[in-house]
Amino acid sequence: MKLADNKATLSFTNGSPSVELPVYQGTIGPDVIDIRKLYGQTGMFTYDPGFLSTAACQSSITYIDGDKGELLYRGYPIEQLATKCDYLDTCYLLLNGELPNGGQRDDFHKLVLKHTMVHEQMQFFLRGFRRDAHPMAVLTGLVGALSAFYHDSTDINNPEHRHIAAIRLISKMPTLVAMAYKYGKGEPYMYPKNELSYAGNFLRMMFGTPCEEYEVNPVLERALDRIFILHADHEQNASTSTVRLCGSSGTNPFAAIAAGVACLWGPAHGGANEAALNMLEDIQANGGIEKVGEFINQVKDKNSGVRLMGFGHRVYKNYDPRAKLMQETTNEVLEALGLHNDPLFALAKKLEQIALEDDYFVQRKLYPNVDFYSGIVQRAIGIPTKLFTGIFALARTVGWIAQLNEMIADPEYKIGRPRQLFVGSPRRDVPELSQR
Repeated sequence: MKLADNKATLSFTNGSPSVELPVYQGTIGPDVIDIRKLYGQTGMFTYDPGFLSTAACQSSITYIDGDKGELLYRGYPIEQLATKCDYLDTCYLLLNGELPNGGQRDDFHKLVLKHTMVHEQMQFFLRGFRRDAHPMAVLTGLVGALSAFYHDSTDINNPEHRHIAAIRLISKMPTLVAMAYKYGKGEPYMYPKNELSYAGNFLRMMFGTPCEEYEVNPVLERALDRIFILHADHEQNASTSTVRLCGSSGTNPFAAIAAGVACLWGPAHGGANEAALNMLEDIQANGGIEKVGEFINQVKDKNSGVRLMGFGHRVYKNYDPRAKLMQETTNEVLEALGLHNDPLFALAKKLEQIALEDDYFVQRKLYPNVDFYSGIVQRAIGIPTKLFTGIFALARTVGWIAQLNEMIADPEYKIGRPRQLFVGSPRRDVPELSQR
């Protein structure tokens, strides 16, 4: 961190002496006021529900400028990475800080694709779940269980263990997600095939059967790879902060990532694209494209309680940079599969048109976001809505690992311990039973 020339001064109206606080500068983005000694100097904490104005760490991995609509991985714009690199290139970048050269790229791809199989006993572990269990419930259990199967890489303070765990998690997540899907369908698991790409292998494990050879559609392969890239990391969001907080206790990497999976399950976080698809299906069930105008009027009515899912973003106050990329991918996939006239996708395109042209949405910058488009693409590919968040977890795993490794290697890191503003009863004595 670079110490700024200026300092912040905190003054009080009750006559208490002012306090000078150091200010640090990042490479880009807002400066931060260092309040680590605030309690010792004043006996006070800061109050920031949701940590919306608090930098809990220093990081060199991902940067977001919500006003500009900018997303950078290690300094590279997401638009360039999504068009010039594949997902495993992006994984290498997030883990190592730089894009791989030719030799490094070949070695990393081979390393990841060589470790896609999981321990055979994971199949028996799966049998403990009901067939109709939510895939995220299954995935949370499977990822947490990896520490029981691969206990030779569970020391989070050992860099070699962290590296081995990272490769295992990135390699095996597609296999675990596909197994969770196949288990729910009652179909046999498909073993990975190392000669395929990361995304191609996943498609085969999802939709292939032992009855016939599965041919990977290159358009769907590229689409899925792009979804993985766009979801690989997103700065200090809820699940990433969960992974960091969990890992700060010294727990093993598999447990920390399982905590991230559990957090991602929330509909306000990783379930956003599932919510967008559910909204489209509800509109379709209630009249379809003919009723879009009526639905939009309900959205504009603040008292209706109807929300437009998949539009706007908490972070991006401008256009989500990932959305334009996914918009292109959506059109490619629908064209390749001949689905442009499918009623649900026609409905989605109509909603997209309204959001981009209607002054109500334009003025409020409620543009379609990445969740809106990624949900459409996944449904077109054949991925069930319940599994959308599992795909998200698969893609985000590398970001969680990179953030976890960065935290553990930071000499300033401490176990997370947020403070509180206590508003309950002050100290009191327990009365006798007869006096209660």
